[in-house]
Amino acid sequence: MIVGGVNDPKKVVVFALGGTIASTTSSAGATGIVPALGVTALLASLPPFEPSLTVEGVDFRTMPSGDLTFGDLVSLSDALNGAFDAGAHGAVVIQGTDTLEETAFALDLLVRRAGTVAVTGAMRSSNEVGHDGPSNILSAVRVAAATTSWKPGTVVVFNDEIHAARYVHKGHATSPSTFVSPSAGPLGWTIEGRVRWTSRVSELAGVSVPEESRLGHVALVRCTIGDDDRLIRRIAELGYVGAIVEGFGAGHVPARVVDALEALNDEIPVVIATRTGAGETLRHTYGFPGAEIDLQSRGLTFAGALDGLKARVALTLVLAAYPNRARALEAFAAVITSLTD
Repeated sequence: MIVGGVNDPKKVVVFALGGTIASTTSSAGATGIVPALGVTALLASLPPFEPSLTVEGVDFRTMPSGDLTFGDLVSLSDALNGAFDAGAHGAVVIQGTDTLEETAFALDLLVRRAGTVAVTGAMRSSNEVGHDGPSNILSAVRVAAATTSWKPGTVVVFNDEIHAARYVHKGHATSPSTFVSPSAGPLGWTIEGRVRWTSRVSELAGVSVPEESRLGHVALVRCTIGDDDRLIRRIAELGYVGAIVEGFGAGHVPARVVDALEALNDEIPVVIATRTGAGETLRHTYGFPGAEIDLQSRGLTFAGALDGLKARVALTLVLAAYPNRARALEAFAAVITSLTD
């Protein structure tokens, strides 16, 4: 579907993947809503775009976002790169919010073009009062079409706010203002049809787009009080290719699991993140067993400013994209460094 001006070179391609924003009752008397609306219906709910803008819609997937896989994200990144190579100025991805922050960060790593990718969705479906889908799509299109003097990369546009994919977090189960960036705040907002940038981020180090057949599974484990090492000792034998451990505070684990983590790291890469949801892991402050100095001396990798979900995305992609562990961890380290340097 194409709407808007047809002669202007500025074009935004909208990829629809399903989610709440596309959900409705599947039939009379059905229990619950399901993703069913295509991109034509989603774009038809918007007011006309300015004549200078062409908006092209693509039905890429129609599913709950919890059913998306890394294979879907690799295919989506290929499609986005192709759209930019064909002349698109920007792109919008519409999907469910459950995994939206993970999709956005994966695309930030994999889509290496000059244009902006704006990811959005909705917290209320089209059959609810206060449906937020049309407003979010409209804002996302405007952000994707905006011209900047720097490269925003992939952003999340929601509730009129613009968030960097590297920092954004779904912070509420049902609120329309669910997306927040606890470590950095939003990059800007949309108002009266305009895009306002109030801050910027450095360009994120990219990851080569991997072959889908090389994608493996990375485990995510959260440390809690009283934990032992039983789960950690099972990870490698279950076939995982890597592990993210969300530690306490700035990257600490119980002393009783340290030996198991070191042994696991001898088999597959182990990355320590913080379970707090904001801030970054320390490097050289605490020295007790299970603290960052101890864990680094045992060869474990730290996630820096990436939370556990995003560290898992990055580790999954680098392990699939590069031929050996050392090269993959170099690429992972480059991503971490580019976040803050």
